[in-house]
Amino acid sequence: MKQHAGMSNRAATGLLALTTAILTVYLWLLLRTENQLGIAALLVAACLAIIGARRLGWATRIERASEAHGGQTRAWAIAGALALIIALYDSDFQLLMLCTVLLYTTVCLGLNMQFGFTGIPNFAGAAFFGVGSYTAAVMTAHTGTPHLLILLSCGIIAALVGCLLILPVLRTRSHYTALVTIAFGILFKTFLEVNDSLGGPQGLQVPGMSLFGYHFNDGFTMFGADVSFYASYALLALVICALAYLVIDVLRRSWIGLSMDVVRTDETAAAAFGLHIARWKVLSFTLGNFMAGVAGGLYAMATAFVAPNNFTFSDSLLMVSIVILGGLGNSLGILPAALIVLVLPEKFQFMQEYRFLFYAALVIVILLFRPDGLIPRKTRLFFKKGAA
Repeated sequence: MKQHAGMSNRAATGLLALTTAILTVYLWLLLRTENQLGIAALLVAACLAIIGARRLGWATRIERASEAHGGQTRAWAIAGALALIIALYDSDFQLLMLCTVLLYTTVCLGLNMQFGFTGIPNFAGAAFFGVGSYTAAVMTAHTGTPHLLILLSCGIIAALVGCLLILPVLRTRSHYTALVTIAFGILFKTFLEVNDSLGGPQGLQVPGMSLFGYHFNDGFTMFGADVSFYASYALLALVICALAYLVIDVLRRSWIGLSMDVVRTDETAAAAFGLHIARWKVLSFTLGNFMAGVAGGLYAMATAFVAPNNFTFSDSLLMVSIVILGGLGNSLGILPAALIVLVLPEKFQFMQEYRFLFYAALVIVILLFRPDGLIPRKTRLFFKKGAA
């Protein structure tokens, strides 16, 4: 039995490693390819590979291996992201795109906790992302605070600003809560546009990230090759995204996640059994906004510029679409959904305004075949040890 279990573990490790290698190479090709025929060929190849994997049973095997070896799956995912950053070491635009995907993934992990854990529909994700960005812009320009502490402050201030919405969020439900967050997002953008001290419609310049005396915008040379300065931002974005995923995964598996699940499922029943509904809603709303603020702070430093038009209601809808497409309540689907939502429109630039029509049609087709998202959330098993 032990020998069989060991072989099963080795087989699962090999399968996860092979899957990671294939996905990393594919993403490298997708990010580097600019030719129209090449992009079309890669998309067709992805569709055929998915269909073939499902027909041959490989998709089921990969899913089972991932569920049985969650730690290995996360480790291979981080290794794949590192390999991708290394492979794109000299590509400014591709690294910036990858950095954006990782930071949007961080924001959407927080939104997923709000939507999928406690049932709070937050349509102001871009606003809290913007709070973090403008906090970084002001603090880097006017204070001598270490930039690592500035990132932490971006999250804290975004969480504190979110406290302004705590009372209406706790007093409303469903679409009424959504309207409250939509109103806040619109008010935030209007406030930025009329506030001259924050640059008004023209926005603000943001100094680059500095960490332990190393200035990210200076770039560096490794083994005689010039490495893009965006590689440093991508690495830090990967660390922030991994930490956000780890925190949410720990909460999901704990009694805190269980309590949030009960609140989302039925508030009346939760209150009847003595659960403090307001406590869990405040926790998920505050922690989710904190993650958005930290991601926004790093995004501002990476792009070196912030303006009100970067944090509109349409950007919030983009984040919500990532959460829904990935699978509501399941963190695993956020990253592939972010890649689809953020990368594909950029690759369809040759289609001009029609690229958004094609992208929207593609998302609709995906949801028709996967109505619960790319990776649907599993039903929580209460009486099986280690299950969630």
